[in-house]
Amino acid sequence: MEINGTEILDTFAEAFPTWITRVIITAGTQEWAYRAAVEATGFATSKIGCPCEAGIERPLSPDETPDGRAGISILICAEKKNMKSNVATRISQCILPTPTTSAFDGFPDADARFYTKMHYFGDQYEERCVVGGRKCWKIPVMEGEYVGEERFGTVKGIAGGNFLVMGNDQRSALAGAEAAMEKITGTSGVVTSFAGGIVRSGSKVGCKNYRFPMPASTSHRWCPTLKARISDSLVPDSVASVYEIVLNGVDEASVSAAMKAGILAATRTGAVTHIGASNFDGKLGQYRISLHDLFR
Repeated sequence: MEINGTEILDTFAEAFPTWITRVIITAGTQEWAYRAAVEATGFATSKIGCPCEAGIERPLSPDETPDGRAGISILICAEKKNMKSNVATRISQCILPTPTTSAFDGFPDADARFYTKMHYFGDQYEERCVVGGRKCWKIPVMEGEYVGEERFGTVKGIAGGNFLVMGNDQRSALAGAEAAMEKITGTSGVVTSFAGGIVRSGSKVGCKNYRFPMPASTSHRWCPTLKARISDSLVPDSVASVYEIVLNGVDEASVSAAMKAGILAATRTGAVTHIGASNFDGKLGQYRISLHDLFR
């Protein structure tokens, strides 16, 4: 298959089930909401070495938030048993300290719910209140008061949707990946947890050559510099650089739609030679998202 002069390899992205919580962060200005969102989604690129995966979903207008202020929504992805601790930690350590912010539940209709118990920070000086019809807590802080919810919903989602952007040189491949991310950024229901949404160091489970256990190591079959050294390289002959874009989302449809939009944007640059995907030969992930099926 070829789109805009770019070859779409006949392969699939292998994705996994996860749990997702959406946190709505509001503030006195959009800038402060964004700053809190950046902090709250830090050190959350991959479950390989981070406590969770998280990313900024999209900006929110005042009519989309419980308190009528500008906001940002973030998605936090983790195992269900670890969700409470991840959300509570990121609200208490990243959102609560940020000037003028509040945190609200982004999945108010979810069946699975948990309490962060944020009100204990108030040391019994806290008070119950209602904001936009929601039960909240008002906690005294040096600035004045922090107001927010402490009960959050969590829903089943998908982690690890992905595609690979390839070029004849590093600059071309990166230009394609950047174009893809420009299109994907702000898509409802989807986040990319890595810096700028672009990954240069894709990985595989375990390692091939070291004798001690490792959770992950370089995806050697997709490393262009190893084409002449290994017999099972997957890198096309003309390719000298490969970037991966990894997406988590609330459902398969959202992830697939974002993948398709990103791939189309990458091909339109004229800089990308091939589009591929990372998988584990179908042995690990529950979801298989075929690249060709995205365009049929």
